[in-house]
Amino acid sequence: MAFRKRNIALTRAPADVDASETPASPAHSPATPPVPGVRPSPIDGRPTTSTGTPSLDGILAGHAGLPLGNSVLIEESGTTDYAGALLRFYAAEGVVQGHKVHVVGMGEVWGRELPGISEERQSSARKEGKERAEKMKIAWRYEGLGQFESSRGSASPSRNAGQGEGVEEPVVFCHTFDLAKRLTLPVGTAISYIPIPRPASSAASPFPHILHTIQQQLTSTPANTIHRLVIPSLLSPALYPAFSSHPSSILQFLHGLRALLRKYPTRLTAMLTLPLSLYPRSGGLVRWVEILSDGVVELSPFPYSHAQALAQSAGTTKDEERPQGMLAVHKLPVFHEKGGGGGADDLGEDMAFTLSRRKFVIAKFSLPPLEGDTEAQEQAVREAAGGNAMPKKADLEF
Repeated sequence: MAFRKRNIALTRAPADVDASETPASPAHSPATPPVPGVRPSPIDGRPTTSTGTPSLDGILAGHAGLPLGNSVLIEESGTTDYAGALLRFYAAEGVVQGHKVHVVGMGEVWGRELPGISEERQSSARKEGKERAEKMKIAWRYEGLGQFESSRGSASPSRNAGQGEGVEEPVVFCHTFDLAKRLTLPVGTAISYIPIPRPASSAASPFPHILHTIQQQLTSTPANTIHRLVIPSLLSPALYPAFSSHPSSILQFLHGLRALLRKYPTRLTAMLTLPLSLYPRSGGLVRWVEILSDGVVELSPFPYSHAQALAQSAGTTKDEERPQGMLAVHKLPVFHEKGGGGGADDLGEDMAFTLSRRKFVIAKFSLPPLEGDTEAQEQAVREAAGGNAMPKKADLEF
């Protein structure tokens, strides 16, 4: 029988090789620190970031967020600005996570109107972190009760307590914002404002300057810096010169933006809004804009009269949030044989959106029952019971 000391490793470096020259084991090599606000997709592991709206993250082809290197186009009809709220959530999430946010065509006033983090979410996160730390302390203390002291000594209580106290709060992927509050921008603001140039010639496009500025920012920042591009009211006459809406101008810009997204697939995302009242989907220009975008979402707000009818309906309770419009998903980013699924299963259903003070919610839409329509309710109950006829109230009376 061969005897071998148990404290000697099976594989050792040759005697003529210095131990300092042996390569380090991969298990002991320093790990790459995680990037704040980025996590792998549950489907294919590609890096994703949050749009600042949890319900919007949930319908992006099951990736639970917006995959890096992709863009989302939000179309809205009417004179409302629900799409602007989604942009503000998207930009505020980037500022909180430490990303570099670029806003096209807007000034510092737009950045000062970003929503702040909800205090309820902050207090609940701190409470959960403290409870988790306390549980870890108790777990470490009980774990040491059944251990015998070895020749090298047992672990000291101070070390165990230190490990329990060192438990960090869980990293938040998507924050909850309050539109009634204002986000305090960090020192050396994380938002860069890209102005829209006014070319001297009426046939000159302002978009090459925007693309050049974005590319400069990408090349001048570290490789682990995440960039978010925000483009509100694309092609709006109040912001862009008349030649911007020409196909040779806007389509060339979207081709260049798509090239930047593919060149930096782990560092750049973009979100754009387009007013459908000025550029309807029936036109060929908007269809080409949708083709060059990775994701397309359309918001159709309800007219005021329809919203009042829903508010006064008997099918809504006092605390129930009434939908404010319909939402249609025309295109999803990274929707293929490996990346589609999850939240995309219910996209065939009618979906509605609700914007409240603290959140933007996307959910299935269903019409409430009419007031006094008891026959329809009884018919629905009979169908759910398998078609058996239920006795009427008069038949039950003696």
